[in-house]
Amino acid sequence: MNVDTLLAQYASGDRDFSNAELSEANLAGAMLSGINLIRANLSHATLIKANLSGAFLVLADLSQADLSRATAIAVNFSGANLKGTNLAHTQLTEAILTGTWLQRANLTNANLQGAILAGANLIEANLQKADLRGANLYGADLRQADLTGATMTHANLRGANLEGAIIPDKVMAV
Repeated sequence: MNVDTLLAQYASGDRDFSNAELSEANLAGAMLSGINLIRANLSHATLIKANLSGAFLVLADLSQADLSRATAIAVNFSGANLKGTNLAHTQLTEAILTGTWLQRANLTNANLQGAILAGANLIEANLQKADLRGANLYGADLRQADLTGATMTHANLRGANLEGAIIPDKVMAV
């Protein structure tokens, strides 16, 4: 599927694009709230400043995609591949990231307040200055992750693997 077709169908009210092939697509600035991209291939796609709020990206491949400065409020990313994805300055409030693959992802300054990251793979992820207040990181793998300057007040870190992680001096977690 090409980008023009997707945007035209979205504008006409279609929201179901599950299994779509959109690798390397340029969707920068696109308004895609409520879209269904379950199992879609968005690897290496450009989604800078896109609005994906309320979208379903369950099991989607977003590896090496650029979602910097995107708005992804209450998005369901469960089981998605976000390996190496750029999520810097992205609004991910209340996002569901259960079991996602975020290894080496750039989450610098990302807003992850109340996000569900239970069981997520965050090995070597860059979470510098990320807002993780109230986030659920139960059982997450944070080995070698950089949490320098991250706000983690009331984050759930039970069962999380923090081996070799760079952790802020003052962590207020439950």
